[in-house]
Amino acid sequence: MTDPGQRLRSSLAADSSAGSGAEFDSPIAMEALRATRVLHAADQEPFPAPGRIRVITVANQKGGVGKTTSTVNLGVALALYGLRALVIDLDPQGNTSTALGVEHTVGTPSIYDALVGDSSLSDVVHPTTASPNLRCVPATIDLAGAEIELVSVVAREYRLRRAIEGHVAALPEDQRPHYVLIDCPPSLGLLTLNALVAGDEVLIPIQCEYYALEGLGQLLNNIELVRAHLNPGIAVRTILLTMYDGRTRLADQVAEEVRSHFGDLVLRTVIPRNVRVSEAPGYGQSVLTYDPGSRGSTSYVEAARELAERGVGLAPLPDGRPMGAPPPPPPTAPMPAVRTGAHRAAETSTGPDAAVLPVPTTVDEETR
Repeated sequence: MTDPGQRLRSSLAADSSAGSGAEFDSPIAMEALRATRVLHAADQEPFPAPGRIRVITVANQKGGVGKTTSTVNLGVALALYGLRALVIDLDPQGNTSTALGVEHTVGTPSIYDALVGDSSLSDVVHPTTASPNLRCVPATIDLAGAEIELVSVVAREYRLRRAIEGHVAALPEDQRPHYVLIDCPPSLGLLTLNALVAGDEVLIPIQCEYYALEGLGQLLNNIELVRAHLNPGIAVRTILLTMYDGRTRLADQVAEEVRSHFGDLVLRTVIPRNVRVSEAPGYGQSVLTYDPGSRGSTSYVEAARELAERGVGLAPLPDGRPMGAPPPPPPTAPMPAVRTGAHRAAETSTGPDAAVLPVPTTVDEETR
């Protein structure tokens, strides 16, 4: 009879294909295999590095769909598998900072100081407990008033973009992050607008329930407005299905509808409902470090792998900038309102509800 420990080590060394765990005929053995793979991520083949720095804005104005959870666990997975990642917490609640074990009490140097104050992003970056490859810019409750304080600031929509570009440009080439993940608040206000202007792509987590689809058209329309007026390089490139409950037909229906509408933008990996994912932040950890053998941990590792594989083909930017092409000066005319009605997926119709993005301000000569 084969030694179970040897079987586990052999399977760990093998490629993590669907059939690699076929010998493990008990749930305990399978969980041990999954945990070993995550705990010994450094001994496995690292995720491929992207062709350029990827600045990903994780956005959805609906709360409770898994934005923070996905930002944290994708960032940790990328870091554990050899890539440098920077997570920016742009939500005043500071949940991302909590999950990464980063202090975010009042007075802690945070993203607020970079957006409203004179601090550079390098002054407010903190190490995390999850991995040496992962760093975090925390958010404190001070950020709750940032939208009001930024109203009179020149080029207010570009504050975060300038901060990221300055931070990346100041780092040596071998220390620059491969991924910058921006966790947005559940709103379409000035903080989210800063994140959309700063990013090169948008990742939208969608909960496998109907309510999660209702505001999606409004978000997509706002992204199009940002692309037309403020950041021509922004685009939705990734959809991640979260909180999937395989016991219900509704989850399958929502997943099928999202896949039929968005096609290849949707990751193959689906994040299941898993109590370990919800428990982990209470211990200041991601699910990958809290319970590496759980289904939630495995799912986020596979989602991060897909995300990394999609970034391999990205060509370096021709202008040599660390991020995307410089944005054009904002228009002086107000942006049009975005009107949406009840819908499924991204279909929109004229309705009484309107969300208006803040009117861009004039950019000074330095920005031009």
